[in-house]
Amino acid sequence: MRLEVIKPEIFSKYKDVFCAVSTRIGGVSEMFYDLNLSYRVGDSNENVRMNRKIFFNYLKIDESRLVFQNQIHGSNSFYTEKSAFIINNDALYTDKRNLYLCLTIADCLPVFLYHPGGIIAAIHSGWRGSHLQIAYKTVIKICKHFAFDASELTAYIGPGLSAENFEVGREVAELFDRDVIRNREGKYFFDNKLENKNQLVKAGVKEINIEVSEYCTFKEKKLFHSYRRDGNRAGRMLGLIGLRG
Repeated sequence: MRLEVIKPEIFSKYKDVFCAVSTRIGGVSEMFYDLNLSYRVGDSNENVRMNRKIFFNYLKIDESRLVFQNQIHGSNSFYTEKSAFIINNDALYTDKRNLYLCLTIADCLPVFLYHPGGIIAAIHSGWRGSHLQIAYKTVIKICKHFAFDASELTAYIGPGLSAENFEVGREVAELFDRDVIRNREGKYFFDNKLENKNQLVKAGVKEINIEVSEYCTFKEKKLFHSYRRDGNRAGRMLGLIGLRG
């Protein structure tokens, strides 16, 4: 079965880090779910189990080495040392090898961080998380935890809603600086990718060390699930990062 997986170029020079984002291509789910990797969208559990098996076998990752979280669009971050399911959390970080930090996504951004000392983080950031400065807070927290400088980090901002398709109300637009808001024919559009990039830079990450995906989950209908586009008919992708053993 053919699968298509997105891998960041910026991490390719490092041999010990693995990062990937799934697409909707492949899988056994019927109708519109395709390669759906979430148990919480109405797809059958058996289909999701099979889809995950297909996906993780393709990546050569043991499912017993995964860390998931119950994402709540907040700014909580959690240090983990073992496979687990973390409740009420939106960012994970670790220095343990053969452990893969997973994000469930379908428009919100996956943001991944890597430090060459063997430290990784995975951040889930929709507009609410961005408003709460989750990317900035996570960088500050892990720098303090592991005692290194943010300038040593490399970051990947993955596929998500583009500014062109991320319409928000005025009340949301007013929460953010003007440089991340577009005004088009009286409507407001939010550049979440730029917002997260700005937060990383503000925290001390060098701009040259940040890769921003050009993929828009809304626009690329054949490639990605999108809740904004498909509502309850949308499946979910997974993004993950891990340190090879």
